[in-house]
Amino acid sequence: MFNVKDKVIAITGGGGVLCGAMSKALAAAGAKVVLLDLSEEAAQKMAAQCGNGAVACKCDVLDRASVQAAAKFVKSSFGRVDVLINGAGGNKKEATCSAELSFFDISPEAIQWVFNLNVIGTIIPCQFFGKIMAEQGEGAIINISSMNAFRPLTRIPAYSAAKAAVSNFTQWLAVHMAQNYSRRIRVNAIAPGFFMTEQNRFLLTDEATGELTARGRQILDHTPLGEFGKPEDLCGTLVWLCSDASRFVHGTVIPVDGGFNAYAGV
Repeated sequence: MFNVKDKVIAITGGGGVLCGAMSKALAAAGAKVVLLDLSEEAAQKMAAQCGNGAVACKCDVLDRASVQAAAKFVKSSFGRVDVLINGAGGNKKEATCSAELSFFDISPEAIQWVFNLNVIGTIIPCQFFGKIMAEQGEGAIINISSMNAFRPLTRIPAYSAAKAAVSNFTQWLAVHMAQNYSRRIRVNAIAPGFFMTEQNRFLLTDEATGELTARGRQILDHTPLGEFGKPEDLCGTLVWLCSDASRFVHGTVIPVDGGFNAYAGV
């Protein structure tokens, strides 16, 4: 039921920490994984760690020609695409409120950068890889949303709003693909809670001491399971969504968050 052996799975942002863990888990389960990343070197390094014939492909998710070429590469190499995972995304300091930068002074350019990467960088791959799935009559698309889409977090207005847009787009695309192309194309999203990555490590822990920052402690206090997620904690849900075990799961955004979204704080 949870078999993903020989499924052809393309994952954007494949060279990163979370998507790298996903790629390794899928390859270990027998999938044919293609890691797409702006950094071809990072994708190649991660593909080598995956084994099972995983391959890397340079891809800029904001460049239609680049994504089109990547989709063509995957189809020509494997003959089909069974799953697209849209893992590319992120935030930037210039779009984050801080003691040095108030909300009133965040530039439109910084906000646009975050929206482009997270929203446009999800939509464009869905266009090209989704078209292949439409021609096949089957497939699965898995977007990566965030806890920010459920509960906007302090200091990161652009990222919170962008991930909310990813969740909304996930639901829209689920209906669109089923109504217009095939009821065997499923679209869902995973919303990770707080995971320790290089991007947020020193927001959550003190760089000098390794102790939790005030923000890190506040997060754990509001996470019933009492810990940050590990990248591998996403993989069970991911394999489920890639497999026939989730055949009737469609248009959902699934939290993997240690209970953060369930806790009201009292």
